[in-house]
Amino acid sequence: MFLPKLFTTLKDYNREQFIADTSAGIIVGIVALPLAIAFGIASGVTPSQGIITAIIGGFIVSALGGSRVQIGGPTGAFIIIVYGIVQTYGMAGLTIATVMAGFILIAMGLARFGSVIKFIPYPVTVGFTSGIALLIFSTQIKDFFGLVIAKVPSEFHEKWISYFFNFYSVNYFSTGIASLALAIMIFWPKVTNKIPGSLIAIIITTVIVQLLNFPVETIGSRFGEISSNLPAPKFFPINFSTVKNLIGPASTIAILAAIESLLSAVVSDGMVGTKHRSNMELIAQGAANLGSAVFGGIPVTGAIARTVVNVKNGGRTPIAGIIHAITLLLIMLFFGSLAKLIPMATLAAILVIVAYNMSEWRSFLELLKSPRSDVIVLVTTFLLTVIFDLTIAIEIGMVLSVFLFMRRMSEVTNIGLIKREMSDDEEKPDLNSISTKDIPESVEVFEINGPFFFGAASKFLDEMRIAGKPPKVRIVRMRNVPAIDATGLHTLKDFYLDSKEQGTLVILSDVHTQPLFAITQSGLIDLFGEQYIVGNIDEALQKARDIIR
Repeated sequence: MFLPKLFTTLKDYNREQFIADTSAGIIVGIVALPLAIAFGIASGVTPSQGIITAIIGGFIVSALGGSRVQIGGPTGAFIIIVYGIVQTYGMAGLTIATVMAGFILIAMGLARFGSVIKFIPYPVTVGFTSGIALLIFSTQIKDFFGLVIAKVPSEFHEKWISYFFNFYSVNYFSTGIASLALAIMIFWPKVTNKIPGSLIAIIITTVIVQLLNFPVETIGSRFGEISSNLPAPKFFPINFSTVKNLIGPASTIAILAAIESLLSAVVSDGMVGTKHRSNMELIAQGAANLGSAVFGGIPVTGAIARTVVNVKNGGRTPIAGIIHAITLLLIMLFFGSLAKLIPMATLAAILVIVAYNMSEWRSFLELLKSPRSDVIVLVTTFLLTVIFDLTIAIEIGMVLSVFLFMRRMSEVTNIGLIKREMSDDEEKPDLNSISTKDIPESVEVFEINGPFFFGAASKFLDEMRIAGKPPKVRIVRMRNVPAIDATGLHTLKDFYLDSKEQGTLVILSDVHTQPLFAITQSGLIDLFGEQYIVGNIDEALQKARDIIR
């Protein structure tokens, strides 16, 4: 449980895998460079601090992490939190909060909280992620259009009022450069996926601005020279008053880092067919935040987009993540001074793309078709993130999920099922049990007992993924599932897509009224096919036999 994946993977490491990891690590390092610079600037710190975070944090996450392919570094999810801390407490406050968050993450890992993080409801995750994406987008309007605003307000609505009244100052050169960068990043993947569009956009727009001497703000004109050296470790005095003031921001950093990193690990598990060690991953994230803070960096977490790039380019062990960090270090040492020429409008365009990818607007729209209680959680979390604060949004979203689940259960609970579960008496024989049925050799039957809500959904998916050789048909029996929520629906969708990829057909049987209504309302009935949702287990088994024949 507490052994880094690096030590596990080195047992059967070979030359071919080293070549693949090296290639993937170099590509991910190149992809990470513009993002690290953009995230640093958007967070209210210097570009070099963003790069340092990717180097130090990325190295530690790969060296100590519980995932084979996780890439660590600064991410868009932290921009709003970090910016708020820097504005309120200064850089010293951010460093102390990041150190505190590191210790909190290590404590969470040692307490084996890794599996608990999976229980956060899907609507809460989508709600705050979409909210953060909108906030990131709103912070980039000034640089995208080159607006002349002395100080952009921090509140969401005040920002847009300020943009409205200052739009007369638009810089058409900045707008043109940002639009060109945006177009390059949108259309470049049609040319190749080997070289990131963001890097091509930076090179082309920087050359244009320098050759034609456009009046556009650059990193150098705003921040001055960029350091080409790793800074010396820094330590700030910590007292009880400081800890008391920063415990809220530090907890927010820790919670968000845990959620982001474990979500990224779960996504990469599905891509490479492995299973991460969630508690070791939390400890590694904690150590990475400590290391980043000591060298003047910002908070670190697992980066989903860079992890996916790593997997798609052949990275299969933590060596790829370590090489990614070394690549960034070499770029900073030998080419760091050139970064001052990059236009701010180009970085704004990069962050607009980041915000779009983070927004999960398709998932947001899908969730609006979920049961009303899940829609309430989604919209509430989203609005609280945008209008108030991410910490409040997560807390209230979680509490709402629990209370609405309790209400739903009071409406649909099967009293007979509860009495059976509460009783210590010897159970009466179940005449309709799976054991009494004749199950064909290439058919698997899984039965879900109890409500299929956010706490049980991850267990189901885990069981499906370790079930062994894929059968021709999987029957999911839901006779004892009185209720399902949005996370359960999302899990069923993932399960269906996993099975389809394995060439396995899925049949749902014995679906009760509430789950059937939720499946229909969410559109999953079209995905599964109405003919594969049947009334009872006998009908399901007969259909499976017909399919096999």
